[in-house]
Amino acid sequence: MRTIGTVARLQIQRGSLKTGEKPTRRYDPAPLLSVPKLNVTPEGALGAIEDDAWVVDVHHRAHPHTKNEDGLHGISLGFTSHYDAMREHFGDRVVVGCAGENIIAETDGRFTYEDLAEGVAILAPDGKELVRLRVLQVAHPCRPFTGWALGKQVEPEELKKHLQFLDGGMRGFYCVGEGTGTVSLGDAIALL
Repeated sequence: MRTIGTVARLQIQRGSLKTGEKPTRRYDPAPLLSVPKLNVTPEGALGAIEDDAWVVDVHHRAHPHTKNEDGLHGISLGFTSHYDAMREHFGDRVVVGCAGENIIAETDGRFTYEDLAEGVAILAPDGKELVRLRVLQVAHPCRPFTGWALGKQVEPEELKKHLQFLDGGMRGFYCVGEGTGTVSLGDAIALL
């Protein structure tokens, strides 16, 4: 294992971040909720909100309006270094967490699917392994997020270059929990 960063932000999506009908869907990060702890399971994520109270993420298979019927993207992972690149490309509107990943690690480098294909482990500060994530695929970019990041409706001729920039893992990675564990701010992320 090789440590690549520490958990800088944990969050859940209380509802869908995309609203409306295609092709005029809109992106709104308002349903995101920052949490101090995240319970990771093969079914998705639960966010701690206070003493023994947990909120179900919309990608958890038990959520009544789940966005994860196939079980292939119950958890998402992102990196602050990717946010630095997105902010440079789109401007200050892009803040850490706005793309909706559940776990965001403070890192220096950029990561591709190939870098993460063997999976990641989340480790407590004492080095104890808390849970593993199997990285399934990149979170491909979408028109609604791109338009939100630009602060305007995106026309097709402009859209392509921004989607290419955002692809390849820039917007994070879909994962599934291997086992169950609780992740906290400051825990380490390690490549398997």
